[in-house]
Order: sequence, then structure tokens, then C-alpha cells
Amino acid sequence: MKYENMMPGIFISRPNRFVAKAEIKGKEEICHVKNTGRLKELLYPGVPIWVQHRDDPARKTRYSLILAEKTLENGKKILVNLDSQAPNQAAEEWVKSGADGLFKDVSLVKRETRFGNSRFDLYIEADGKRIFMEVKGVTLEEGGIARFPDAPTLRGLKHVEELAACREAGYEAYLLFVIQMKGVRLFEPNENPHPAFGEALRAAAGMGVHILAYDCLVTEDSMTIGKPIKIRLSL
Repeated sequence: MKYENMMPGIFISRPNRFVAKAEIKGKEEICHVKNTGRLKELLYPGVPIWVQHRDDPARKTRYSLILAEKTLENGKKILVNLDSQAPNQAAEEWVKSGADGLFKDVSLVKRETRFGNSRFDLYIEADGKRIFMEVKGVTLEEGGIARFPDAPTLRGLKHVEELAACREAGYEAYLLFVIQMKGVRLFEPNENPHPAFGEALRAAAGMGVHILAYDCLVTEDSMTIGKPIKIRLSL
């Protein structure tokens, strides 16, 4: 997926979940934050960011915060995509391209399809199978390990349980963790803020839900799903 009208800036502060202050072209500006997560390890005063500029009279601000620079343990600097809408779009493009060989003869990809009490991000028909896929964006990384969630997520827990119900009803079910950066070697559920999510993930895997984690190639104006990342579900 591609972004237009991107420009660099410097993060100043985040007054609330939806708004950030940033220095752009030497001037303090208000930016919309397209991610309601905590992001404290990524957004702190002085960190380089990239914003998308849009002149739209209907918008309260001309800027949306899209990327932040992160320094890994080895000193390497990478870009992390913070846009919570990006994983779904990138996943749709990825599935339509064959999903790294996972799907062949993809005949239908549909967004936001209901099953039971949930709407899943993607409904797919491929290889004669009916498939539900939920997509979760991951921005939390520590020591080369990506983790989800970064805070308790009742909605995420519900999605995992509903994917297991999809399997019982005869559908294929996938949970795709889109890690919005490079430099990660392992993915695992984040047990500290929400142990029930890890428990539900292990139960779903035992019922045949496919758990996938992929990193992303992130540039200043794009994000593309990259390579599979090893998953550790056990405690």
C-alpha cells in the first residue's frame, strides 16, 4: 500500500489518544494519530516521525501521523508504521497476490464480513474453501520480539473465540498478525496486560485456527507484508 504527500517531522507530545503535536517545517502543528494504542515506546519527545498532509476542509487537522523512527537493540534505525488501518489494506493486497503461496485460485476477497456476533476483516474464497481472516496490527517490539496486545483487548479476545466458532461451523479460519516493521525474529502473545488473550489464542490454535505472523517492509511512503515470523504460543 502507498501513501501520498508524506513529509518528515519531529514528535513533541500527545495530549490524548487521537491528537499529537509535532514540529513540521519548523512550525508546531496538530496531527491526527491513526492509532489509539499506547505507543509510549515509539512516541516520545524528539523522535523523528512522518506525517501525511491533506488539505481537506472537513478535517480538523491537515496532518495524520503515520510513521515513527525506532532504534533497535543493535543500534539499527527502522521505520514503524503506526496507521491502524494499514494492516487490513496490506493484508487484502497480500491475499489477492496469493498470500505467500498460502492461497491459490483466489476468487473472492471481501472486507468486513459478519459471522456470528463479529465482523471479520476479510472473507476469502480460494481453493474451493470458505475462509475468514482477522488481521491484527502489531507495533510493540522488545529485544527482537513482537507482542500483541499492548493493552487488554476484549474485542480482540472476542475475535479469537469467534474464529474458533468459524472452524466448528466448517470454515477455514486465519488470524494474521501484521508486524508493522522489520527487525523482528519472534512473535508471541503479550501475557502481561491480558493473559486471557494468550489462553484464547492457544485454544484457537488447538481447534485448527491458523495463526500467522508476518513482518513488513516499511518505507517513508509505503507498507508491504514481507516474511513469516516464528510464533511462540507456549508460556
